[in-house]
Amino acid sequence: MTTEKVQTRTDFPAQPPEFPEHPSTPYLRMDRIPHVWCPGCGIGTVVKCFATALENKEVDLDKASVVSGIGCSGRAAGYLKLDGFHTTHGRAIPFATGLKLGRPELLVTVFSGDGDLSGIGGNHFIHAARRNMDLLVILINNFIYGMTGGQNAPTTPLSAKSSTMPFGNFEPPFNLPHLAASCGASYVARWTCLHIRRLTWAMEEAIERKGFRLIEVIAPCPTLYARLNKLGTGLDGLRFYHDNAEIRHGADTRELDIDFQKGIVCGRFVDEDKPTFSERMNDHYNHVLGEKYRPMPPEGGWLHE
Repeated sequence: MTTEKVQTRTDFPAQPPEFPEHPSTPYLRMDRIPHVWCPGCGIGTVVKCFATALENKEVDLDKASVVSGIGCSGRAAGYLKLDGFHTTHGRAIPFATGLKLGRPELLVTVFSGDGDLSGIGGNHFIHAARRNMDLLVILINNFIYGMTGGQNAPTTPLSAKSSTMPFGNFEPPFNLPHLAASCGASYVARWTCLHIRRLTWAMEEAIERKGFRLIEVIAPCPTLYARLNKLGTGLDGLRFYHDNAEIRHGADTRELDIDFQKGIVCGRFVDEDKPTFSERMNDHYNHVLGEKYRPMPPEGGWLHE
């Protein structure tokens, strides 16, 4: 038997090499990285797209804030280097509404999931759209309650399995773009987390708009939704988006239902310029009260030095 002498390397540099800073570093709380999301989850991709949109539009980070609720997507507020608010379950939109009314100069973004925003938070969702509150809402839809065990969600497709419906879902799911549009949203779009450039462009576009802007992002949940339905890994989910997503700008929102493992219509469906809640309120009280009415100043109701 022969033995082979192993050479031990001793010429390692005294200091590790310095790598260039990632372009998204100024927009993320790097001290909280690595994040909590599962391998194959699409939420991190959506956060990166939002950071890129902020960079491309040169948004003043001191004039931007992010509000989230409870759930996997709700953790985004803790990773973005903005004034962030991690609120109670389903209450991200009313919290963001108060923030926008008190500080109208801010870009206020709600970043949460389908369960938080359309389940327990559904009442707030429809009324914020009806009022056309000046909020950007990024809703990540993975068709399931991911953080709490894979329960059936308001968006779970018919026949898809969940931990609370192991024999398949029989409840009709929400068509979220149609829900938002029919309630009065001024901007409505849907993309998947595979459409990185188009999703980023949609976010940039929505940042420049006013009113209630909804961007629904379809993202895989490989740990629960995909496992319960035997759909493979997160990469398999992206392949499904690649093969089955269809871009149809201006499509009738009534035709945007998502069936189990069938086509997903993406695009910008609504883009209208109409008065926001604050604009309607100011016009109304100026008409009724005249000079007695003092609207909130553009810089907000905060104390100045």
